[in-house]
Amino acid sequence: QVHLEESGGGLVQAGGSLRLSCIASRRTFSNYAMGWFRQAPGKEREFVSAISWSGGNTYYADSVKGRFTISRDNARNTLYLQMNSLEPEDTAVYFCAARVSPGHSTDRGAYDYWGQGTQVTVSS
Repeated sequence: QVHLEESGGGLVQAGGSLRLSCIASRRTFSNYAMGWFRQAPGKEREFVSAISWSGGNTYYADSVKGRFTISRDNARNTLYLQMNSLEPEDTAVYFCAARVSPGHSTDRGAYDYWGQGTQVTVSS
């Protein structure tokens, strides 16, 4: 079992930045590929970004490419999402997820563990 806890959400104006963090409870954090997903009101949860177990490979949804950066610190059991040039369309609850596999996936069904989410609100 892996417990994931997100932090760093909040209210920001359009064009601003936020950095999300997700800390994992397991020392075997480095065995997991990790991902960020988001869910806006009335919409399905969608893929945002993913990173391989080593951090050597990263993947982004087209809507955030060039604005968001995913990274991980395996020594600290922590996943990050740096979000720049935020837009009102980025408003959502952001979830981190862990996959019991070194390889990434953009499919939310491929992830085994989820955090509770952190709210990001971008005002225009």
